[in-house]
Amino acid sequence: MDLNSSPSSYTIPVNGTIPVASTLATVSAPLEEAPPEKGSGDRKPIALWPGMYHSPVTTALWEARSKIFERLLDPPRDAPPQSELLTRTPSQSMTSILYNFSSDFVLREQYRDPWNEVRIGKLLEDLDALAGTISVKHCSDEASTTRPLIVVTASVDKIVLKKPISVNIDLKIVGSVIWVGHSSIEIQLEVTQSNDESNDSDPVALTANFIFVARDSKTGKAAPVNRLSPETAHEKLLFEQAEARSNLRKRKRGGEKRDFENGEKNRLQALLAEGRIFCDMPALADRDSILLKDTSLENALICQPQQRNIHGRIFGGFLMHRAFELAFSTTYAFAGLVPCFLEVDHVDFLRPVDVGDFLRLKSCVLYTEVHDPDQPLINVEVVAHVTRPELRSSEVSNTFHFTFTVRPEAKAMKNGFKLRNVVPATEEEARRILERLDADNLNEFFRT
Repeated sequence: MDLNSSPSSYTIPVNGTIPVASTLATVSAPLEEAPPEKGSGDRKPIALWPGMYHSPVTTALWEARSKIFERLLDPPRDAPPQSELLTRTPSQSMTSILYNFSSDFVLREQYRDPWNEVRIGKLLEDLDALAGTISVKHCSDEASTTRPLIVVTASVDKIVLKKPISVNIDLKIVGSVIWVGHSSIEIQLEVTQSNDESNDSDPVALTANFIFVARDSKTGKAAPVNRLSPETAHEKLLFEQAEARSNLRKRKRGGEKRDFENGEKNRLQALLAEGRIFCDMPALADRDSILLKDTSLENALICQPQQRNIHGRIFGGFLMHRAFELAFSTTYAFAGLVPCFLEVDHVDFLRPVDVGDFLRLKSCVLYTEVHDPDQPLINVEVVAHVTRPELRSSEVSNTFHFTFTVRPEAKAMKNGFKLRNVVPATEEEARRILERLDADNLNEFFRT
C-alpha cells in the first residue's frame, strides 16, 4: 500500500484484510508530492491529518476507513443525533489487518525486539487502534446528515499471550464486536501466526478483549449504540460470556464493599505480619522476601500533540505502550532475569489524558506465584497520575495490571534461581494485593 496516496485512492480489499506497510515512506517523501483527492480541493492526505497518533497500523486503518474518520474530524455542524438504531451482526464489524513481516524488511525492523519477537508494547498500540476502528464501524450509521458518536476506550478486560510471536513470520489480527449494551461495546481480537515448521495446529498467538463507550459528540453524555444480533452458536456464546462480565463490572461499580470480617480479616493480617517484621525488626526479616515499596519504579513525561487521537486526547494505545515498558523494566529489576510477557490482566481508563498533561507512571510488583517452578509468575501494577503542580493536585487516570514470567533460556543459565516473596508494609498495600488476587481468580472462573 502506498501510504503517500490520498484516502480515496485506497480501498479495502475484497477479502476485508487491511495490509500494513512500513511508515518510512511517509517520512522521506516531500509533502507536496501527495496527490490531492479528487473533488476535495487541497485536503491533505491522511498521513498528515492532525490529531492522530501515527504508526504503520493506525495509518493503514485510517486510510481504509477514511470516510468514517473524516466525519469524526469535521462533524456536521448542528447535525441531529442518529434517530433510529440499527441492528448489526458481528460479521459486519469484522476487520482484519495483515503484517507482511516475511517480505517487508522495514516493517519487520520497526516491530523487532531484542529476541527476534514482536514488540509487545507496539502490538498493544495496534490492538487498541484496531478495536477503536471496529467500534466506530459498528456505531456508524453511514449517513452524512447525523453527527457521529465519540467512542473511547473504557477498559481492557484481558490480553493473553498464548505463544511467542515471531517477527519473521507474517502476522494477522482479526476482530469484531461480540457484545453491546446501552452505550458500551466489547470487541474481541485474535492475533494469529502460522508457522509451517511448527507442529502447533492452533494459529492463535494472542487474544484480547476491549471495552469501549460511546458519547454524544455535542453533549458529551452517554449515547446509545447500534444493536448486535449474534448469528452462529459461537457468536452467541461469546455474547453470553461478555454479558456475564458486564454484569460483574456493574456490581463492582455499584459500590459492593469488600467484607474484611472473619476470613478476609485473617488474610489481611497474614499479609501484614511479615511486613511488620521488616518495619519493626528488619534484621530478623525473611531474606527471601521484599517490601512492596522496594520493588517500585517511576517515570514521567509531558504528553505531546503527536500522541493525541482524532478526538484530541492522548491515544490509549500509547499509554498502554508506556505502561508496558515500565512494567517490563520493573519485572527485570525485580527478578534479575529477562522477563517474558504473559498477560495484561486488566486496564482501566478512569479519566482522559490531555495534550500538555504532566503524566507520572508508578509501578510495583504486587505479588508473585511460584506454584509452577518452570513458570513463576510476577504480577505488576502500573498507576498513571495526571499531576498539576500549579494546583497541587494529582489524579489517577489509568491503572494497568500485567503478568510476567522469566524467559526460559535466561532461567536455565542461572542455577538456583528463586523469586522473592513480596510483602506489604501498610494495610492499603495489603488490600490492593487481595483485591487483585480475588479479581484474577474471579476472571479465571468466568473463563472456565
